[in-house]
Amino acid sequence: MMGKPQLRRVVTGAAMATLLPLPALAAGVPGAQLSLGWAIPFVGILLSIALMPLFAASLWHHHYGKIAAAWAALFLLPFAAVFGPGAAWYEFTHVAVLEYIPFIALLTALYTAGGGVMLKGTLVGTPGTNVALLAIGTALASLMGTTGAAMVMIRPVLRANAFRRNKTHTFVFFIFLVANIGGSLTPVGDPPLYLGFLRGVSFFWPTTHLFAEFLLCSIVLLALYWVLDTLAWKREKPVAPDTGAREPLSIEGWLNVALLGAIVAVVIAMGYVKLGTVPVLGHPIEVEKLIGIALFAAITLVSVKGTTARLREANGFAWGAILEVAKLFAAIFITMAPVLAILRAGSAGAAAGLVALTSDANGAPIPWVYFWLSGALSSFLDNAPTYIVFFELAGGDPGFLMTQGALTLAAISCGAVFMGANSYIGNAPNFMVKAIVEENGERMPSFFGYCAWAACILVPLFVLVTFIFF
Repeated sequence: MMGKPQLRRVVTGAAMATLLPLPALAAGVPGAQLSLGWAIPFVGILLSIALMPLFAASLWHHHYGKIAAAWAALFLLPFAAVFGPGAAWYEFTHVAVLEYIPFIALLTALYTAGGGVMLKGTLVGTPGTNVALLAIGTALASLMGTTGAAMVMIRPVLRANAFRRNKTHTFVFFIFLVANIGGSLTPVGDPPLYLGFLRGVSFFWPTTHLFAEFLLCSIVLLALYWVLDTLAWKREKPVAPDTGAREPLSIEGWLNVALLGAIVAVVIAMGYVKLGTVPVLGHPIEVEKLIGIALFAAITLVSVKGTTARLREANGFAWGAILEVAKLFAAIFITMAPVLAILRAGSAGAAAGLVALTSDANGAPIPWVYFWLSGALSSFLDNAPTYIVFFELAGGDPGFLMTQGALTLAAISCGAVFMGANSYIGNAPNFMVKAIVEENGERMPSFFGYCAWAACILVPLFVLVTFIFF
């Protein structure tokens, strides 16, 4: 267990982190005034995440927070020099209050509560057992969110496969399924769908309109995983550990199960309860969002206080993964603000050529282009704000998009949720799973190595999805 000062820092960071908005320059400097040069710090932080663990591992692991802060400063300081300190402060507080703080508060609550649920019992990582664990995690993702499901299921998967030599593919497919595609059926499942819910998309619209795409991807990936894991099992001929009497499966940490349910309830309530707005650092934020942030912080504290150190230790729980995500994603959210602003500027912005691809000569949307553009950008930008950019490009009217524009909205939703799996930074749980696996002494692919897995497995699958559905 961590000490009180460290706990205080984590909880304070979580509480602060829930007050942040969607990274945008909408009320500040218009995106049409920004050149692509403003994307350099964002590219820089991505390259740092990708390359420094390979070529300067010691420097990165000891100073990644400082390096991330430096890239954020390389956007904010020149921005202040060109547009004025007021504009830079506006962008910093806008990202902090409206997007990052809500994001990290929810993530911290899910991470803490999920890490306090322990699936006990004898689990041996045979191909059949592993497929079952991945399938259960995929099903849970739409009920408790990709972060919650990933936190609950990754440790049983680690324990079940501790005796295996060839297991990296298991963690890669875990990210594909549990941390991404599994969250496509409800707004609770993945942040992009939750943002759509907040903008008026009905709660069960993803369930009815994305189920076929979800089912196809899940079945194909689980079948492919079973083939790969069976081949790996036969190649290494592992000897399952002799654990003596088989311990039946059970759950320890029911308090945290209840807290996960409370988190889901808060998320749903924030979409239905409207209490007006109040200014925070000059930015209007919904009162229900502030209450939600406070509740997420309270849930985090209850989980910390109510979970024994023995359970946390037995579950392999540590705070390093969430701290790493908090630091790196703070820089990512800040540096991607100008990129999203340029995209929002549409035909008036520096990315006009890209935006023009979304419509045909008659101005009608092209669903498959929305699928691939929202997906490609969600692979490297955070998928939640990317979803909103294309939601707005498609007209931004939920009533129209749920009916006449249903195919376009489905394409945007699938692109943002599914292709968040294409890189470690496409969706926050990806990076979290990577960090937890490495904390437990297991190897994960490098940034580009993981992208190669995605290119070989996910991209052909998404081509199939395109031909069948879009």
